[in-house]
Amino acid sequence: MLRKIRIILASIFFIGVTLLFLDFTGTIHAWLGWMAKVQFLPAALALNFGIVAALIVLTLLFGRVYCSVICPLGVMQDIISWIHGKTKKKNRFRFSYSPERKTLRYGMLVLFIAALIMGSHVAVALIAPYSAYGRIAANLLAPIYQLGNNLLAWIAERAGSYAFYSVDIWIKSASTFAIAVATLLVVGFLAWKHGRTWCNTICPVGTVLGFFSRFSLFAPVINTDKCNNCGLCGKQCKASCIDTFEHKIDYSRCVACMDCIDACKHGAVHYALRKRPATEQTGNDTADKGRRAFIVSTAIAGTAVAAKAQDMKVDGGLAAIERAQKPERQTPLVPAGAISLKNFADHCTACQLCVSVCPNGVLRPSTSLLNLMQPEMSYERGYCRPECNKCSQVCPAGAIKPITIEEKSSIQIGHAVVCLENCVVNTDGVNCGNCARHCPVGAIRMVRKNPDDENSLRIPVVNEERCIGCGACENLCPARPFTAIHVEGHEIHKDI
Repeated sequence: MLRKIRIILASIFFIGVTLLFLDFTGTIHAWLGWMAKVQFLPAALALNFGIVAALIVLTLLFGRVYCSVICPLGVMQDIISWIHGKTKKKNRFRFSYSPERKTLRYGMLVLFIAALIMGSHVAVALIAPYSAYGRIAANLLAPIYQLGNNLLAWIAERAGSYAFYSVDIWIKSASTFAIAVATLLVVGFLAWKHGRTWCNTICPVGTVLGFFSRFSLFAPVINTDKCNNCGLCGKQCKASCIDTFEHKIDYSRCVACMDCIDACKHGAVHYALRKRPATEQTGNDTADKGRRAFIVSTAIAGTAVAAKAQDMKVDGGLAAIERAQKPERQTPLVPAGAISLKNFADHCTACQLCVSVCPNGVLRPSTSLLNLMQPEMSYERGYCRPECNKCSQVCPAGAIKPITIEEKSSIQIGHAVVCLENCVVNTDGVNCGNCARHCPVGAIRMVRKNPDDENSLRIPVVNEERCIGCGACENLCPARPFTAIHVEGHEIHKDI
């Protein structure tokens, strides 16, 4: 019964989190956005101490249920392992006990914390479990979902209905797509062959919660009076943490999946209040104290680091125009609500949730080695409309703070820069004014190219104090291949 409850809850969380990355309308976020905000690492980076404390208390009470219910990467591993178990009958009981790989496990935690301290955002994003699954969902599952949506839109259009609308399907970053594929292959292979190896050797969240689960109030326990040493519980344990010969369970690696309880035919394994025997309390006391002190110190260090880190159609129904090439920006652009480049980089886990929900194709993963996979803004496919604040509403890590529509309209994330060499006024000898007409804040005005000639063609001039960096001018500029106006980002955003 407990296993069925766990599977139902895990299915709800897994489907819910997946839909957050697939839904390009942002509708589902209003109902299920909290599922992203209760993920451990994003909550820690966002300084949501209430959520972090709640997850730790949950672990102290019931063990690592976070890993088997809430974490989407953990549930994905269970699904892959379950599929493998169904391929052949003998695969149902294919696991065996293996000792804890302490050096690898704690070494990865130390490297992860060191990466946080040194600001190596790529290393952090690569092994953060929620972010790893987010990239898989956003890069591999979302295109399939969008293809199905476009098929429904095509059918609905021929039936005279507009219940669906087509969306562009495009790879936002080849490097991030490749990393998502590699992550799926590595994690999938380990889950296929060895169950929860990734969670118990690589994942830093699993290691931190594993420390607290050692002292969990409730956990699977073995009744030695009923056990006949058949070994079925150990063969079913995907965490390989049950030593059937010694009748011991390594609770730091147990993810409370309850598979061992269902596997036992004699009722010798049950989920109950733990009673620690005296031998467990005194045996290997020196080694235990050293190990616990090490894990506590690294967990505290991680908390301290988290606390410190703070369609390209022209408006008006005109025909589509050729997309411009991405300009070389001296300073990257990040969304309103990010506060600054540093705040954004320190908090972002590169989960791609904001990229998935952006309705204008503005956000995409960075290809820069310094901020690889972290989102950045560019305006070849659309511009950041002042009336849209979806990215700020879905970010679970505090990289983009929640802002209102009114607040966004007064936040300057960058300013427009004119390159008259590319302007059609100079290249084609015609008047344009497209940038000035579409500027939502009136920061661009057209002035005579020759002030002394009343009939002179007009060129754009930018009032940098009024410009908010939305990119409408850059997106709608007809100059190709490079636009005559582009937006340079600001390292620190300011209110105007």
